[in-house]
Amino acid sequence: MKKGIHPENYRLVAFKDMSNDDVFLTKSTATTNETLEVDGVEYPLVKMEISRTSHPYYTGKSKLVDTAGRIDKFKNKYAKFKK
Repeated sequence: MKKGIHPENYRLVAFKDMSNDDVFLTKSTATTNETLEVDGVEYPLVKMEISRTSHPYYTGKSKLVDTAGRIDKFKNKYAKFKK
């Protein structure tokens, strides 16, 4: 590997899943102005919309999609092409 291309400012950072308030700590170089206190220690905070604790692939739960509405829209849109 090339020398000098990897960042050297790794530190513990708190990542917070905003959809379910799950917080986990990991080393990162992500820059942020916010902080979060975890177990009495203050860490830089990175907010995320989705993580492994809320993503349907990992949780096995899928969101309900309005398929009936989509099918009706499709049928109405292409009804004029029916023979």
